[in-house]
Amino acid sequence: MTRDIKLVDVTLRDAHQCLWATRMTTAMMQDIAPRLDRAGFEAIDLVGGAVFDVMVRYLKEDPWERMRILNRCVTETPLIIHTRGQSLFTFEFFSDDIVELAAERFAANGMRYHTPYDPLNDMRNLEIPVKAAKRHGLHVVGGLVYTYSPVHTDEYFARKAKDLLALGVDGIFLKDASGLLRPERVATLIPALKAVMGDTRLQIHTHCNSGLAPYVVLQAVEHGVDVVHTATSPLANGVSHSPTELVTQNLRRRGHTVDIDLHPVSEAAERLAFIAKKEGKQIGAPREYDEFHYHHQCAGGMVSNLAFQLESMGLEGRLNDILEEAGHVRQELGYPIVVSPFAQYIVTQSILNVMGRDKGKPRYETVPDEVRLYVKGGYGEIAGTIDPNLYDKITRGAEPITDRPGALVKPAIQRLRDTRGPFDSDDDLLLAAFYDDKTYRELKEAGPIVTDYTLGRTPLVTLIKGIAERDDIRTFHFIQKNLPAKETA
Repeated sequence: MTRDIKLVDVTLRDAHQCLWATRMTTAMMQDIAPRLDRAGFEAIDLVGGAVFDVMVRYLKEDPWERMRILNRCVTETPLIIHTRGQSLFTFEFFSDDIVELAAERFAANGMRYHTPYDPLNDMRNLEIPVKAAKRHGLHVVGGLVYTYSPVHTDEYFARKAKDLLALGVDGIFLKDASGLLRPERVATLIPALKAVMGDTRLQIHTHCNSGLAPYVVLQAVEHGVDVVHTATSPLANGVSHSPTELVTQNLRRRGHTVDIDLHPVSEAAERLAFIAKKEGKQIGAPREYDEFHYHHQCAGGMVSNLAFQLESMGLEGRLNDILEEAGHVRQELGYPIVVSPFAQYIVTQSILNVMGRDKGKPRYETVPDEVRLYVKGGYGEIAGTIDPNLYDKITRGAEPITDRPGALVKPAIQRLRDTRGPFDSDDDLLLAAFYDDKTYRELKEAGPIVTDYTLGRTPLVTLIKGIAERDDIRTFHFIQKNLPAKETA
């Protein structure tokens, strides 16, 4: 059956997070965003996850200011704010009053579309984020995080979808951060979800780590998915998403209606290719299928970063040993989903286990506090089971935590006002809640975001600037032809 299929663009958020280490600046977006705005997407993914954190720590750009700037040049399409639920943009849980204030500021800064998720699919951690966002008029599409394991069955995901719907979300997106979905699983999982969702729309957000995503999204649509997340071609493939252009063409070839104008998308692609060449950044390329990926499930960017870190630790050549151990650690810890922060926790524990084994020590001899807190239930519900002996070894016999994690965090707004205020705005208060004094101060001292980028100039000015940067050119002669007489006089 042919249907009307919508697309969500992830170029300005998740795509460059995957391929450019989250280093796309606001200036780079200025000339691209209006073109994506005209293309007809359901929404455009802008800020969230690592983007917020990298902006503050490395780019020295105020994320709230980026929201306001892009809201002025994207006028037709809702902009998405993407969060880790009760953790918002970091690895720690925040108090309910901070989460509620964040929702208010999302709306105040022009965000109209919110996509929260919880890394463990514990929907208690989405209760406050969803209800607060709805109260401030945001369209809320809650995330259901996909993984591959014996305990993450179709029945598990259907049950979690019911829990998510009970919170009052406007839609659900199936978040496959490591590109683990295969066509045969789509054939059973999507119908199971649609059976409990009724008329509520289902979106698919899957990466190309395994090389299967461009075909998987087509099959997902055949089985009932209504919205597909895609990226503009230069920032697609690799460990990013399927290309907007290819998905649109393939869906139309199958008879579906996709109301996307590919002309402005092509213009955005040309500009992204220009930026990539100018900045020395990579262009996404299709990946080969690797069965080992389904064992460790680590995202591609994390694997490359891990290889570099191991080399700096004197563990060259041990990457596969660490990834092999990661698959076993994940199983023993009850199959946590390999997304942040648990991806980092699993890999850290795996490194410690391998290094300990090299010295003749038993596994889990050294355990990070974060892993200990996870095992106790401090981040939420654990999908699988943990051997009682391993539980006791890791937690030192501590009682499990059964409360909603956010409820255990004391209110913070008044304390922040008393200890670190006064603040010029609630936006600044939230930045202070997320970051220490040094990081906060450095961001504020950086001043307003610079929005001028060479690409944003006229083609002539861009050409002249490019020539001026060439050491081998001393002079040049410019002749402009075919102008009307009044312009050549």
